[in-house]
Amino acid sequence: QVQLVESGGGLVQAGGSLRLSCAASGFDFSINAMAWYRQAPGKQRELVATISTGGTTNYADSVKGRFTISRDNAKNTLYLQMNSLKPDDTGVYLCNAFRWVQGRMINYWGQGTQVTVSS
Repeated sequence: QVQLVESGGGLVQAGGSLRLSCAASGFDFSINAMAWYRQAPGKQRELVATISTGGTTNYADSVKGRFTISRDNAKNTLYLQMNSLKPDDTGVYLCNAFRWVQGRMINYWGQGTQVTVSS
């Protein structure tokens, strides 16, 4: 059974830091690219950061220089280090695993972890 379980969310003051984790099981973590998304109330889901199987990273402009995505294939775990947090970073953060198979994208999603940044 495929599972992605996020943890590490919480309430933090503006300027603070949080580290999110996503524990993966039930599939081959190492052959999947990974991503963090977030969804704020009343807003569309937003791609925050991605990391390829080889470790190449990409970030949304809004988080560049503040967030760092990383992965530990030995632990089947994805991370998101979030520094200098702003109230606009508030939302549910979701872990995503994806890969292309014969022209079709296969996606797995976690349930999300709430991040709330107070001003």
